[in-house]
Amino acid sequence: MTTISSDAAASGPIAPAPHPGEMDIQEFDSYDVVIDARSPREFSDDHIPQALNLPVVDSEQYAVVGTMYKRDRHRAYLRGVADSLRNMADAIDTQLGHLGPDARILVYCFRGGKRSRLWADALRTIGFRTDVLPGGWKRYRKWVRDGLARQAPRLGYRVLGGPTGCGKTRLLQALARAGEQVLDLEGLASHRGSLIGAVPGVAQPGQKLFDSLILATLRRFDPARPVWVEAESKKIGSLQLPLELYESMHAAPVFYSLSLPMPERVRVWVEDFGHFVDDPTSLIDRLQYLVPLVGHQTFDEWKALAGSGQMLALFERLMRDHYDPTYARTSNRHYARAELRPIAIDDVDAATLDAVARRLAAEG
Repeated sequence: MTTISSDAAASGPIAPAPHPGEMDIQEFDSYDVVIDARSPREFSDDHIPQALNLPVVDSEQYAVVGTMYKRDRHRAYLRGVADSLRNMADAIDTQLGHLGPDARILVYCFRGGKRSRLWADALRTIGFRTDVLPGGWKRYRKWVRDGLARQAPRLGYRVLGGPTGCGKTRLLQALARAGEQVLDLEGLASHRGSLIGAVPGVAQPGQKLFDSLILATLRRFDPARPVWVEAESKKIGSLQLPLELYESMHAAPVFYSLSLPMPERVRVWVEDFGHFVDDPTSLIDRLQYLVPLVGHQTFDEWKALAGSGQMLALFERLMRDHYDPTYARTSNRHYARAELRPIAIDDVDAATLDAVARRLAAEG
């Protein structure tokens, strides 16, 4: 059990909190500000989702102090504290000046050591109620792994499947508008979940941060209510689904299969992958990885369609030649034991999807 301590020294052994309680995402939410005192590089790798990165030293300063520490520990401390005081003063002025005197603040660093203590001492001097996360990010990371293993199997999943381009993500969004609990894994992964699913200009989070985002979402769900989720493979882009979540999704007793006429599916592709219409070469470059699966003749036909600018025809061929057969194989294999409930829609207009979402929500 991990507890949050206000009074224990930030360095040295982890002490019990005055009022022991499990470290909890809801507990994080109770703070006005959560400060991650680590460097921007560490923060980008993973952090408590609602944390504000106010580094005691930035990445360059962190590297310089680390190099100095190997030669002269005293000089390294002088440099590090001087940089820290300047950085914290600027952050207090620009990031924390709006806080009232009763604000609660949580601070953490890598292990709950010197960087947390520098921030906590300054904030307590001002008068803010300031807690330090014992064990810092390192213990938080273990808590995330353990939390996913415990939390994912506790929830009941309603898995929404269907061939690519049938509007599954849009129906999930409609279910969220209808007040249903929705786990949007592709949204958390910043990826549309296929070989060509990268979102232009948007980088995926790292694996550790992806795990943190999933757990933060799962812990906000009511276990007494279903959680809607799109059927996914083990990976979304470069990110791996937590094993416990993946297995729990495939144990769902009901599988909802969405279908949509092909012209509408092509429309969805145009809207979701419109950047390939303007740059067909980049699409063909990605599709080369499918040659071992579809053969050179099929790939050459795709390439010819792209070269002549027939992108609508290419989108349809991609679905018929590759994505639809792949979906049929994987869904039959992974959800063969689930009760199949087809959902046929004629279009992906908001009114249509909202009506379907309300009907599904009413089923309880």
